[in-house]
Amino acid sequence: MPMTTSPAPRRRGRPPLEPADQAARQALIRAGLRHLTEFGYGAAALDQILAAAGVTKGSFYHHFPSKAAFGAALIEAYGAYFRSLLARSLERGDLLPLDRLAAFAAEVEAGMAAHDYRRGCLVGNLGQEVTALPGDFRERLQAVLALWQQDTARCLRAAQEAGQIDPCEDPEALAALFWIGWEGAVMRARLDHGPAPLRLFIAAFLRLVTRKEPS
Repeated sequence: MPMTTSPAPRRRGRPPLEPADQAARQALIRAGLRHLTEFGYGAAALDQILAAAGVTKGSFYHHFPSKAAFGAALIEAYGAYFRSLLARSLERGDLLPLDRLAAFAAEVEAGMAAHDYRRGCLVGNLGQEVTALPGDFRERLQAVLALWQQDTARCLRAAQEAGQIDPCEDPEALAALFWIGWEGAVMRARLDHGPAPLRLFIAAFLRLVTRKEPS
């Protein structure tokens, strides 16, 4: 008897987006990230985002039922994008671990300079608005920072293994300290309209963590 095949079972949930829908969603995400990294969530103007994305309001609500849903998608997208940027420096095999951290700082500085220091970190921007944000945004922002800290702690642990950091130091605590200070440096760089706060912080952090040779 000839073999017969039964139709594949239908997957539950929302069907995959058509290419045009996917393109529209990505255009909204890109425009939203540009807008929020410069102006923040409270000042987000939907009409400006739609104009920049070339997308209609009806198409926006097809993808995102509310501004809060859009904001949550932007946090997720930015967290993934920035984590890949971080990895590009922290996973470099041609540099010692602490030099990778310096390379990351230099790459961020170049990115901020390219936008004339108008744009900051979306997570840092939203963190300053946290009391006025939708209820679950705090946890979303904390989760993103936790992943960045995890990756930074891995680099700092490698620095310990390479003898750059004292073995008694706690890489997780140092990573938390790095991100507390780095977000402040990014905010101050936007305020000062220049790279000095970024350079001051990374130099001070590296001096702090670098293992001191016994006298």
